[in-house]
Amino acid sequence: MIEEFIFTNLPALMVAVPLLAAFVCPLVAQISPAMRKMWVMGSMAITSLLGLLLVMRVYTMGTFVYVFGASTPGLSIPLDSGGIPIRIVFTVDAMSAFMDLIIAIVGFCVILYSLSSDERRTSPQYYYTLFLLLIAAVIGMVSTGDLFNFFVFIEISSLASAGLVAYSVEKGRAVEAGLKYFMVSALGGIFLLFVIGILYGQYDALNIAMIAQRMQFTMLDKIALVLLVAALAAKCGAVPMHFWTPDAYSLAPSSVTAMLVVASQASLYGLFRFTFTMYHLSLNYVTIGWTIIVLGVLSMVIGVTMAIPQKDVKRLMAYHAISQTGYMLLGVGVGLAVLGNETAINSFGTIAMEGGIFHIINHALYKGLLFLTAGAIIYRIGTRDLNRMGGLGHSMKYTMIFFIIGSLAIAGIPPFNGFASKLLIYESVYLFNPFLAIIAMVVSILTLASFVKVFHSIFMGPPLPEFASVREVPLPMLLGMGILATLVILFGVFPQTVVNLIVAPAVHALIDQSGYISAILGGA
Repeated sequence: MIEEFIFTNLPALMVAVPLLAAFVCPLVAQISPAMRKMWVMGSMAITSLLGLLLVMRVYTMGTFVYVFGASTPGLSIPLDSGGIPIRIVFTVDAMSAFMDLIIAIVGFCVILYSLSSDERRTSPQYYYTLFLLLIAAVIGMVSTGDLFNFFVFIEISSLASAGLVAYSVEKGRAVEAGLKYFMVSALGGIFLLFVIGILYGQYDALNIAMIAQRMQFTMLDKIALVLLVAALAAKCGAVPMHFWTPDAYSLAPSSVTAMLVVASQASLYGLFRFTFTMYHLSLNYVTIGWTIIVLGVLSMVIGVTMAIPQKDVKRLMAYHAISQTGYMLLGVGVGLAVLGNETAINSFGTIAMEGGIFHIINHALYKGLLFLTAGAIIYRIGTRDLNRMGGLGHSMKYTMIFFIIGSLAIAGIPPFNGFASKLLIYESVYLFNPFLAIIAMVVSILTLASFVKVFHSIFMGPPLPEFASVREVPLPMLLGMGILATLVILFGVFPQTVVNLIVAPAVHALIDQSGYISAILGGA
């Protein structure tokens, strides 16, 4: 009976568990710090397990449609006289499940890591409340099939993220970064509200599938698309709307930064979901595709260029995060640009999209790992300044190994996962436009050079006198980094298996607008 209840309500439970855990956390913390840790870790472990079960369910049985308030969720969707869904609907297809998998893996590793890394914080119960709230919001963003609910979840995500960014204070600098993040998020939220108003006014619906079915691609629809792209590109940190990213990523606690990467990717998911699912059949493929390609190229080039001169290790990694977002935009943009040409998509358009989508999970793994290694270094020596580091490889050997793995992965060196997804992007983009592929490869070379410099600054040379007593970080931090490092290697050694099992179905779900619509509306 309990098993049936869980499997029937998986999408709702994915949001409900971390949401409930977030609000109960301050109460549990009153018992003891140990009980608080058990509560937080247990809640995240259950959420991750539910996520893995949901992924298995979707990949084996197809799209999971969950109707809130229905006696048999997923079996019958109430429609009004106009055939419009009248209840909140979660639509978890392979693309949504793909994002849930990322949240489950990274969320678990980050919470495990933070049990030690953030134990020194004041009022940690409120820190974990915001953290669990962020996880619930991100899961809701990638699961909902309703425009307004997407807006609600992205606003919850923005509030929780801004609070987490400002949590360290850092003599007011972190507070400033949190306010900057909040202002950008608020502006993006206003754009989303405009979009919701435009589409609801025309189509009398908020359900994504219903709007997609009725889409006429009028001038108002084009304006709505421009606002959508601007809002969600800003939220995912794409150039030229990236100015919040270096401050927020560098000043937030490292465990928060790793999760902010996933939150940014959820906004990227929204961009891809709305572009393909709502506008798919009416798009000017070349124009929109090239718009996303240009955003991707700008993000790659400016991100890596700004990263090279940085002396703050986390700020350097923040600019590299912007750069890596560009690869995802480039791959999906190329796929979209050739989507109208059936021959082209069969030859390289799908491969480009597979590379872009594959890079999302790869980036979450190796970038999360890199931010956690940076956090481990800061945890032990108390500085982010590369000029004040050196010789840590003698006392922090495991952290050094994890840093090497993450660095080689982000630079696209085999046999790590970054190489696998970048190779797909290089090959397909070269067939589309060789110049773009060359830019992407040059950016990877510059990324490698940047991380060689960072590695030498942090770990090489004789131990500095002030760091003579430094030792390795606690076991929970090592375990969190170790799980991510293991997956970085496995995804790189067996890339075709990963692509076949989880990436290709996600790409197909994103392209298959009719399948998404029929899952919700059937023959309506």
